[in-house]
Amino acid sequence: MTDSYDGPPQTPPPERASFLDGLRFTFGILTVLPARITRWDRPAARTGMACAPLAGLVVGVLAALPGALVLLLGGGPLLAAALTVAVPAALTRGLHLDGLADTADGLGSAKPADEALRIMKQSDIGPFGVVALVLVLLLQVAALSDIYADSWIGGALAAVVAAVAARLAMTLACREGVPAARPGGLGAAVAGAVPRRAAALIAVLTVALAAAAALPLGLPAAGRSAAAVLAALLAAQLLLRRCVRRFDGVTGDVFGALAEVAATTALIVLALG
Repeated sequence: MTDSYDGPPQTPPPERASFLDGLRFTFGILTVLPARITRWDRPAARTGMACAPLAGLVVGVLAALPGALVLLLGGGPLLAAALTVAVPAALTRGLHLDGLADTADGLGSAKPADEALRIMKQSDIGPFGVVALVLVLLLQVAALSDIYADSWIGGALAAVVAAVAARLAMTLACREGVPAARPGGLGAAVAGAVPRRAAALIAVLTVALAAAAALPLGLPAAGRSAAAVLAALLAAQLLLRRCVRRFDGVTGDVFGALAEVAATTALIVLALG
């Protein structure tokens, strides 16, 4: 009998993740921006998904820049809107749009949960996914074009508000009590990670900041901005409820679908103003 030595005892990761760990987590999984994920565990997922609106803020600002620049250089609102919509797709490698298409195919399949999840994992896109992609992109470009036609500042602000609302919808979808549809994947890594109270506090703070950001444009604009975030969250929560019932939980594709539906709803509300 021989003794074996496996080296010094390993120190388990702390139960809490630092804010920097959370930022790296959320930017690492939600964007293509350079962010080296230092921790991939439950505490990092909790902090990271709580920070998701910050990733939305950065994506929104980067999306607003080309649209505003086009208008300032004499371009039209339609071109500005198309460029603004293209940037978030590029910054996410189209993963949220892909998630929207897969979720639409899964919901439209009328199959049991296991078979619907299998359909969502396939690499091809079915008719429900194609229709969902076309409609969402058309609605986003049309809404932004209307907003840009009024003001480049309003269009830029709308792009930021929509991007933040989209990621806030993900934060709320990660709250405690929302199960994962399957044991592996991104959905299982983040599902139920954010405490309910923290998710609610983040939502209230984000709505207030959205209103404050639009306040220089007047009280009506501030009210529309807050209403846009609230409407986006409502639409995302209705979709989340449907997906949990249909798939017995959430997946990474569902998170992408929630983001796109929330962003689209926010833009429509802002365009109605």
